[in-house]
Amino acid sequence: MKKIIFPFIILIPFAAAAAVKKPEANIEKRTAPAAAPAPIVLTTSAPNFCLMGAQSGKAFNGEAAFESIVWKSDVVYVGETHDQALDHLAQLEALKAMRIARGSKIAVGFEMLDQTLQPVLDDYAAGNISENDFLAKTGWEKEWGFDFKLYKPLFDFIAANHLRALALNVPREVVAKIARQGLGSLDADEKRYLPENVTVTQHKKYNEYLKASFAGHGDSPMAKMFTMENYLASMAAWNEGMGARVADFVNANPGYEVLVIAGNGHLMYNAAMPASVKARAKTARQVSFYTENASACPAIMPAANKDMANYIWYLKHPKAATAPLKP
Repeated sequence: MKKIIFPFIILIPFAAAAAVKKPEANIEKRTAPAAAPAPIVLTTSAPNFCLMGAQSGKAFNGEAAFESIVWKSDVVYVGETHDQALDHLAQLEALKAMRIARGSKIAVGFEMLDQTLQPVLDDYAAGNISENDFLAKTGWEKEWGFDFKLYKPLFDFIAANHLRALALNVPREVVAKIARQGLGSLDADEKRYLPENVTVTQHKKYNEYLKASFAGHGDSPMAKMFTMENYLASMAAWNEGMGARVADFVNANPGYEVLVIAGNGHLMYNAAMPASVKARAKTARQVSFYTENASACPAIMPAANKDMANYIWYLKHPKAATAPLKP
């Protein structure tokens, strides 16, 4: 399992289903195809479909198995390490599979854009503004910072297929204020980005992960600006705010399927966004894919990946380029 540390964006106020069925308790029972008969060879040129059930460790390799899982879900989370191109190609594969099953009844939710930017996102998805205008109006480079080219195929697919797009994130200045002063510090205007009730998770493993993330910032002066209690509250608000946006859309648009594009840390153990959605859209069938780097498709799931999501999707990320040694 790769180590994830949430970025310090919370520290500084920066600039075609007719009816919804009851969720299957054991998500792996939704899968019809058997495991692939031969090992999958991972490459860095395509996402491949090396999948394992994170609870059972069972292999669900192959595109047919992947599509079966996606087709039987209403909310699909495909996590990412933000700068890894293969993770974004995996997200695109999920979107393609959803398109086959749901036609245009699809929405794609983005962590990368906060809720205030929904009108800009609507204009871009509808083709009313250019890519350059979209990047300028969202302040993409400053506010998100990761190369837009990694996400462009997703946005192009949305526009070409006339799909919906959702800006999910809570404005970072709101999350930052909670981290510094707690949930009680928010005024009425700031609270409108959050659901009425924000629940701080009691999930043991996820809390351990959050505490490790907090500790990973070390003795940074910024890390000393807030307490662990406020940090956990800010993370809860972040996840609950995004989860509530997804749940509200699902409840208001029966028959739609939602693809959630977010960092792996927001879906781990199904304790963050998936838990928020489950609490608010109780009949929605959800599935989560944690994207993990691997040099080869493992014969046995590493113990560290157990329960990280519903499925682990193993991808062979290219090695990071190293700067040449100076003479």
